[in-house]
Amino acid sequence: MAIRECALKDPAFQALKHAYDHRDEAARAFRAAGGKVIGELGWDVPDEFVIGAGMMPLRIWADPGKPTAQTDRYLEYSFDPVVRAQFEQLIDGTAAGLTDALAVSNSTDVLIRAYLYLREIRRTEPECRVPDLEFIDWLFTREMIYQKRNEFVAGLFRNAVDRWAGRTVADDEIRTGALICNRSRAALRRIAALRRGAEVRVNGSEALVIIGSAFFMDRTEHAELVERLAEAAASWPVIYAPRIYFTGSAPQDTDLYDLIEAQGLVIVGEDHDWGDRFYERDFDIALDPVKAAVDRYMLREFSSKKAFVSQRVEALDREAADAGAGGVIFFMNEYEESASWDYPSQNESLRAKGIKTACFAKMKWPVDKNEGLGERLAAFAAEMKERPAASAADTEGGVN
Repeated sequence: MAIRECALKDPAFQALKHAYDHRDEAARAFRAAGGKVIGELGWDVPDEFVIGAGMMPLRIWADPGKPTAQTDRYLEYSFDPVVRAQFEQLIDGTAAGLTDALAVSNSTDVLIRAYLYLREIRRTEPECRVPDLEFIDWLFTREMIYQKRNEFVAGLFRNAVDRWAGRTVADDEIRTGALICNRSRAALRRIAALRRGAEVRVNGSEALVIIGSAFFMDRTEHAELVERLAEAAASWPVIYAPRIYFTGSAPQDTDLYDLIEAQGLVIVGEDHDWGDRFYERDFDIALDPVKAAVDRYMLREFSSKKAFVSQRVEALDREAADAGAGGVIFFMNEYEESASWDYPSQNESLRAKGIKTACFAKMKWPVDKNEGLGERLAAFAAEMKERPAASAADTEGGVN
């Protein structure tokens, strides 16, 4: 299926895809105009603080076409290959040319280890040009005593933002940044409704571009473009295909979704941070900004990297049902083990509810290294097409 002509011909989608495909362009332009860019490694960095300070957040991405020659000097091969590729961007000078500082959140255990390596490289090998670092050490348990500790953590990050900005950023400035982020999230929820409604009008690959472009462009511009796109996409052709929910390793491009949807399936939701989880839960501007950051980033839907198995089972059951999915694909890259801990219980719960599942474990990155993956996906698609429709959109036919 891939990205359809109706999307590629839309001016708003074209602009979003340009940012998604040319990930360094907006950051370079922002810095050239005198602005500061803050790199982000991990997905629990409060963008609202950065944007409120007049700076631009930029998510550090993995470049599948770049050798990891520098990374090989430092990181074991047992590191998640995506993180190894991100690490390369941080020590080969790429990030130094794009960012003024780097915020690392402890979103996964491997990112904690990556931060420790980066800190030492910055201290002992300045020629590597690792940006100024700030570590955000959240506690992910939701009891009040831990949330109090998280307010302290958020306050430390706010201090770092002040340092990078060279001034004290006012509460109202952070709230202004929050309104921009909330507007972008609201627009993305309109897109989500076009994936999960009675009629599916946006496929998974298109959604990844629409969501992921936010990481690489001005957030106000992103909100405006997605709002325009939501209006246009409401009249895009309906997609007639079995609905799939995706969980596991987060794809940083559309290749995997393209391959899945080429089998005659449509991905209507996911729980990773390059997809639906990015826009869950708004930043509450009625709260003190530090409290609001804790509320927003720590009370989102449970991440597979920082949650109990029982929490992940309930979350996946809920999300798959809300998306009207008749099937769930578990896709886990090699050396990324946390999602595999949840899989047995999640699979049992989903199958008890009549939802079909397929598990792809220890997969190589990038996706084109996996021999026979297309055939395995085709077999699951054939199984999905045998089942009764899970919703009004799951009917016989092709993709318009």
